[in-house]
Amino acid sequence: MTRLLLRRVLASLVVLWLASILVFVLSRASGDPRHLFISEYTTKEQWDAWGQKFGLDRPKPVQYAIWLRGVVQLDFGESLRDHVPSIVTVARKIPATLQLALGAFLFAVGVGVPLGVFAAITRGTGWDLVGRTFALIGQAMPGFWLGIMLILTFSVRWELFPAGGRAGLNSMILPSITLGWFAAAALLRLTRSSLLEVLDSEFIKLARAKGVPGWKVVWKHALRNAMIVPITYAGLLLTGLLTGAVVTETVFAWPGIGRLAIQSVFGLDFPVVSAIVLLATAAYLVVNLLVDILYGVLDPRIRHG
Repeated sequence: MTRLLLRRVLASLVVLWLASILVFVLSRASGDPRHLFISEYTTKEQWDAWGQKFGLDRPKPVQYAIWLRGVVQLDFGESLRDHVPSIVTVARKIPATLQLALGAFLFAVGVGVPLGVFAAITRGTGWDLVGRTFALIGQAMPGFWLGIMLILTFSVRWELFPAGGRAGLNSMILPSITLGWFAAAALLRLTRSSLLEVLDSEFIKLARAKGVPGWKVVWKHALRNAMIVPITYAGLLLTGLLTGAVVTETVFAWPGIGRLAIQSVFGLDFPVVSAIVLLATAAYLVVNLLVDILYGVLDPRIRHG
């Protein structure tokens, strides 16, 4: 287990390093960043001063080394729009995205897992069909379309929830449902298939042959083994919700990292874009590592393998 974790840590560092190279190359793909904030009144002295300040007058490998040294210290440069450190601009948006992702996560787990268990134990019935239909529609429905329909129904027509913005818990219900809908459908299918596989295993058949009550077979024996895969997916799901909230935050004008990323891309604010991409990559790798540890705790075959 220790050797496996060391390999995963090393692989994560390599992935993060490759991501930093990709971000640096793409941020320079449009040419010299000085062209983004020059004007017809810019003098040659100002041009050269900016080049020295940002290291743009040096070879690209040297520029990357200087930039990477700053990134390691969480210095991604100054935002071209706000004129404050990029990490500060991103940090201001983190609470809003965390709130939205947590709401979507609770919705996905609270809906997907119970419905998946219920669909599995009622296999072949009408309830199972309803669950599988929900999963199919949930994974096929575009998030932006669902968000717009929720706004038109619950905000415009019935006036039950705000149409956008972040103003209390009431305003996060529709965005949380929109962001967590696909995840709930995926968890439903994953929980159902995992539980059905365990219910068809030999040790479950043996428990039933010994006269163990049906509810005890499911809750005490089958469910614990069946939840290994859904729990692993749920761990990665939280990071996916954090990094995948771009569409939802745009539809609901939610002031989070996803909306900031869109604004920064269109505003050519490369320092902020670089900070968002690398921090999101690092968060995903850390959560992935924690999920591997949890998987080893739940599955002795991994722990002792």
